[in-house]
Amino acid sequence: MTPTQPDPSPELDELYRGFAKELLVPLWTEIGDLMPASPVPAMRPHAWRWQTLLPLAEKAGELVPVGRGGERRAIALANPGLGGAPYATPTLWAAIQYLGPGENAPEHRHTQNAFRFVVEGEGVWTVVDGDPVAMRRGDFLLTPGWHFHGHHNISSEPMAWIDGLDIPFVHYTGSAFFEFGPERVSSTETPARSRAERLWAHPGLRPLSQTAPAVHSPIAAYRWEHTDAALTDQLALEDEGHPGVVEPGHAAIRFTNPTTGGDVMPTIRAEFHRLRAGARTAPRREVGSAVWQVFEGSGTVRVADQEWRVDHGDLFVVPSWAEVTLAAGTQLDLFRFSDTPIFERLHADRVQVGGQQ
Repeated sequence: MTPTQPDPSPELDELYRGFAKELLVPLWTEIGDLMPASPVPAMRPHAWRWQTLLPLAEKAGELVPVGRGGERRAIALANPGLGGAPYATPTLWAAIQYLGPGENAPEHRHTQNAFRFVVEGEGVWTVVDGDPVAMRRGDFLLTPGWHFHGHHNISSEPMAWIDGLDIPFVHYTGSAFFEFGPERVSSTETPARSRAERLWAHPGLRPLSQTAPAVHSPIAAYRWEHTDAALTDQLALEDEGHPGVVEPGHAAIRFTNPTTGGDVMPTIRAEFHRLRAGARTAPRREVGSAVWQVFEGSGTVRVADQEWRVDHGDLFVVPSWAEVTLAAGTQLDLFRFSDTPIFERLHADRVQVGGQQ
């Protein structure tokens, strides 16, 4: 779009100086940037390698204490297009958090919504409002905004996992609050299942004592065994000639809030995808950004004009309206989280698959 511009003149220069003095900007000089034909995000496609991230986290474990003030030994992914800000995307924060044997991350709460995804290891319990929740490989665990939470490692081995939060979105909207809790976790119990799971994590069953819709999912942990079983069954149904997969060789699930059927948190959507060896997804683009982590397997990812071979633990980001295609070498399992709920609530969401909207 090339807007018609007025002819240069001393009078026009004087007009523009008047605009600048009063902190005014005329639309006709900015419309191409303000109203592009399609999204032009500042963030860039980028990939981080787990085999590089984990040793750095381990070194931080040797040098950086965990305690009040620093709060967490978390190392954020900084997108190269966002000017050095510790943001994976303009709305999403992602970090590798590392907790050594016997360490305790003090309790606090904040208005930012958070989750944990465990790509390997076990031995840490996260305590959310006094409810201890075991963290194990493949588990997806929620810490919704304004809930006290801390972590403690009861094992003799360190553990690392991925944190995801909506920090950039909350920061941009000027809506952040933070409060310290106890310096040590409020419960050192180590049950196999949290109280939240015992009440809520029974497929298709809802407690009659809890009938009101909740803003966020009350399920504290979505366990790997259930995720794995759902994906396995989808591919088995495909083998038998029945519907169930989203496209040939591509099984996928969305983690949901059982009180509404919607997303687990108001600002974050979370999914898990499995591709058969040799499967390839149709090119897809959508409004909003996403972070992916390879849970298991290897393959090739193309995001806009960038292409990477990815393996266990690797993370990559997809900007708004950037085309993404996945191709599995071996069976490829991937965890994905995105800001899609924000755009759906604003009725600004848009999706294109294989060139069709």
